Amino acid sequence: MTLYEDLKWRGLVQDISDDALIDKLNNESLTFYIGTDPTADSMHIGHYSSFLISKRLANKGHRPILLIGGATGLIGDPKPTAERPMISKEEVQKNFVGLKKQAEEIFGFEVVNNYDWTKDINVIDFLRDYGKYFNVSYMLAKDKVKSRMESGITYAEFSYMILQALDFMHLYETKGVTLQVAGSDQWGNITSGIELIRRKLGKEVYGMVMPLVTDSNGVKFGKTEGNALWLDKNKTSSYELYQYLINLEDSMIIEYLKKLTFLSKQEIEKIEQEHNKAPHLRIAQKALAKEVITDIHGKLEYEKALKISEALFSGNVKSLSKEDILIGFKDVPTFEVKNNTKVIDLLIENNICSSKREARELLSASSISINDEKITDEEKEITSDIAIDGEILVIKRGKKKNYIGILK
Repeated sequence: MTLYEDLKWRGLVQDISDDALIDKLNNESLTFYIGTDPTADSMHIGHYSSFLISKRLANKGHRPILLIGGATGLIGDPKPTAERPMISKEEVQKNFVGLKKQAEEIFGFEVVNNYDWTKDINVIDFLRDYGKYFNVSYMLAKDKVKSRMESGITYAEFSYMILQALDFMHLYETKGVTLQVAGSDQWGNITSGIELIRRKLGKEVYGMVMPLVTDSNGVKFGKTEGNALWLDKNKTSSYELYQYLINLEDSMIIEYLKKLTFLSKQEIEKIEQEHNKAPHLRIAQKALAKEVITDIHGKLEYEKALKISEALFSGNVKSLSKEDILIGFKDVPTFEVKNNTKVIDLLIENNICSSKREARELLSASSISINDEKITDEEKEITSDIAIDGEILVIKRGKKKNYIGILK
């Protein structure tokens, strides 16, 4: 397949600005850019799904540039329903530094900051050199603006598309950028840049957008109970990312393999056949987790995530280190335990059981375990001999309730 055919097969092309782009993608070497605003100091898995298309283009000889919006981030791209909260210049700069480092490490892109060429433009020059090329009716017709007309949109947000168009023109003039790539929610901003360059410079440039990656309910990929899955492993561990990917729904998993991995058509079709024969084995989800985590964090981090997952699933926590256990049980209740504490006191003092009677009943039924060993003796003392690395206690009540004790 050609590059464009491969992108279409993977479901990565929603719109292109001109059919002439197809031949250019397949046969030329384009300089293109993709952008993000620095609303946090780490990218999340939603960024990853968008930026992968840029890696695919780069692998075929096109040159990627990542724009981090130090200027546009101070304004905020209009949301469909409400204005984005403003963030300080100091926070934007801090976030820029974090994103730049991460982008260079994970994607290897050249990184630019639109604050560098926007900060010295005064309001008169902005209106004369850029604003005069935008018809208000044209701007009102954009989907993001139309969706806010009833609730109201500020002039700052309304001007966002001019700032992004300015970026496209600046990168065309200084770095030879002729293509902007983005998620489908940026189509209006991209076409504004194409129009500015056509009207002011008389030159032809292009835009391409991919569908937003979502679940079957239309929720953006990587959103779990309102929390983003960060690409920074100190914010979201490889194990947490593994757990998210391994539990993705079957109905969407082949689509995710197409959009989020570099596996070939033949490899994905083979995985699909095997997965359909035994979906309970989660063959496709495991393949996705391996490809994504290895690409973001490396082979060793993937193997670490797999080791933790398999050990916890099989009830073999003793094979894990203190660090692994604290990662795997990040969200469970954690408390300190004094040396030589009796088991029954441990259960009562830390609210694992509500009474001594309940504790004794659970102990006699072998429903309490510490580091995978069933405990039945209420007088047994907790010492470093039974703790992992001399201090970690994985306490289980039944099959689903877990607690972490740290021996002091």
